[in-house]
Formats: sequence, structure tokens, C-alpha cells
Amino acid sequence: MSAILRQSYLEKIEWYLGKDTIIILTGQRRIGKSYILRLFRDKVSKDKRANIIFIDKEKHEFDNIKTYQDLNAYIDARRNKAKKNYILVDEIQDIEEFEKSVRSYYEEPDIELVITGSNSKMLSSDLSSLIGGRYKEIYIQALSYKEFMLFHQLTDSDDTLAKYIQFGGLPGLVKMGLDEQDAHEYQTDVYHTVLLKDVIMRNKIRNVPFLENLVRFLADNAGKIISANSIAKYMKSQGDSVTSTVIINYTKFLCDAYLIHKVNRYDIHGKKLFESNDKFYFEDNGLRNTLAGGSREGDIEKVIENVTYNHLIRIGYEVTVGQLQAGEIDFVCKKPQGQRIYVQASYIIADETTREREFGNLRAIKDNYPKYVISMTPLVGRQDSDGITHLHLRRFLTEGLE
Repeated sequence: MSAILRQSYLEKIEWYLGKDTIIILTGQRRIGKSYILRLFRDKVSKDKRANIIFIDKEKHEFDNIKTYQDLNAYIDARRNKAKKNYILVDEIQDIEEFEKSVRSYYEEPDIELVITGSNSKMLSSDLSSLIGGRYKEIYIQALSYKEFMLFHQLTDSDDTLAKYIQFGGLPGLVKMGLDEQDAHEYQTDVYHTVLLKDVIMRNKIRNVPFLENLVRFLADNAGKIISANSIAKYMKSQGDSVTSTVIINYTKFLCDAYLIHKVNRYDIHGKKLFESNDKFYFEDNGLRNTLAGGSREGDIEKVIENVTYNHLIRIGYEVTVGQLQAGEIDFVCKKPQGQRIYVQASYIIADETTREREFGNLRAIKDNYPKYVISMTPLVGRQDSDGITHLHLRRFLTEGLE
């Protein structure tokens, strides 16, 4: 099988070349960062003026590169100042004090730096203080629906959408196929790798059973408004007695590893963020499904909301949860330029009660920003009603909000 280009990410990398900028690919482990870095390496290698120094910290041949001094020595032994040197380091956070190497090389005129990491701590105050704002983070997500179709050689259909909702967008599934048992085993392996390397080991967590219970709780309650106190009360009822502070810390560790994303609530009328009670979504809905167990029939609303959230991020929105006095708006979405939209995600709008819940909350917002309902209601392509656009999920995932 020939390499499948995730072209949008390659274009982002190429855009920042030559701008004295460190390019950092971030995202959950096994989400495709290494694949994109290798695609970039293969493309650059066609240029005879390029000298590529490639380091993959997940491969045993690079185990001896443990500190920034080791990294410097490896680079210096292979650097060719007569050429453009592309230093490509995969999972750089596994190298102690790597930021010192980054600082020493990135301003050299013959060097371009592209690195990857699976923990947002690599963009911590230590790195920021050493290099300021002279880096560009490119966030790599699980496969989009269109990429899923391309990877698995499927055409757009209700059946393909059902597979995407069930199996998610881990690129490695292309080697396993979409057999339920094989996919489950692979997803479980990925989950344990992320949890061990990027959460437990990095944060020296001792209460591993509680951490695993917490992840399963978050999977079962994806898209629900929850607080650290409410989690603590539930866990206590299950025999796990922990403080709210521990829960806040553990959820932060999970967010740092990009396994989950915390979404704050936004007071639409008061135009301010609330400081407690958030929603959590998973980076990959397939992983979420594996952790939650059971069939999708009982929690399809959660999964659709998770898929919708991830795609809104993919198309460039900053997302919060909207709070009204009389109800909730699933997503308040903004772009850096100031545009705002409101989005409700639903399964099937089959009766007037469901329609009033989804459309009524949007009508209660007294401003003129665009409002959308996204659902899997049959025969809905794009419909407009009272200034609210109703989109089928398939159309949203293939065409965006246009």
C-alpha cells in the first residue's frame, strides 16, 4: 500500500520553513505524528541540497540518546554545513532537557527543526522561557472522516459513517482492518501505551487502579457536564476515596497527554467563562468506545457529540460549551478573527419534543451569529428553519458548515 499523504499537515510544516521557527507536531501518541514526520522526511530527501538527521525515540537504535548532550553529539557528528540540515526528532520529550538543544540549533542558518511530542508539557514554561514564542505548534488529530475513507478505501455512505463512529480515526487501524475484535485489541494496546508512557511514568502516578477507573468514568460520561466534586462523590460510592484535588490533577495529566480534552462552559448572556463544571471529550472516539464498552445504541448521542467536537476543532474553531438560563448549547465556537457560531449535536430529530429541545435553545440566543443543528436525521442534507441551519453529520464531516 502506497503512502497516503495527510496533505494539510505537510502544507502547514512547509509554510513555516525558513522563518526561524521551531516546528512542533503535537498530539496523542499513535495519532500519526511519526507518519507525518516520515512523509516530510521522504519529501525533503528528494532535494540534493538537503541533509536529513532523523531521530525516532521510539526505536531502540536511539536508546543511547538520553540527554540533550547526547542529542547534540549525535547531531554534530552528522551535520553538513554545506547543505540545509533538517533535524527531525520524533517524541523529543523523552530526551532530558531537550529544550537546550532546541535553543542552540534553531537560529543556525543551515538548520530547520521539526520535532514531535505526545505531551503538552513540552510547551511548558521552561521551553517558552528559553525560546520565547519562536515556535509553531501544529496539532495533529485522529483521522478525519474523509481521511478515514481514504485510508480504508471506503466511499461516503451511511455504512461508512457508522464504521467511523464505531472505530474512530487511529491511523494504525488500516493495518488491522475494521474487524471488531482486532480493532478492539489494537485500541486497547494504544490506550495502555499512552497511559503508561505519557501519564503514569511521566507524572509518577502510584494509584494506577484509580486512574484507570477515572478514565473509564470519563469515557462513560463524555459530553456531560461534570465537576471534580461530582466525580469524587461517584468514585467514593464505588469504593475509591480520593480528593477533588487529585481528580483535578489526574484529569490535567490526561489532557496533557491529549487522551482527553477539557471544554469550559461559557455564559452566553454574561459573556464570561465559568470556573467549574466542564465537559470532557476524547481525542479518538474509537478509543472512547473501547473504554466505555457496550454497543453504540445506548450512547450514540455522546459519540456524535464527540465526533462533532473534534471536527469543529479540525476546521479551526475554539470551542466552549454554551450556558443559557433555560438550557445548554452544546458548542459555542469562535475563530481568531472573531467569528462566532452556535452548534447543537443530536442523533435523530424525529419528534416535536426533540426538535424543540435542539432548535428552541438556539432560538433563545438573541444575537445574529450563525446557528446550526447537526444530526443523523435521515433525508436531511441541509435545511434552514427560522435562521437555523440543519446539517446531516455526513455532510458536516465532508463539507464543513458551508
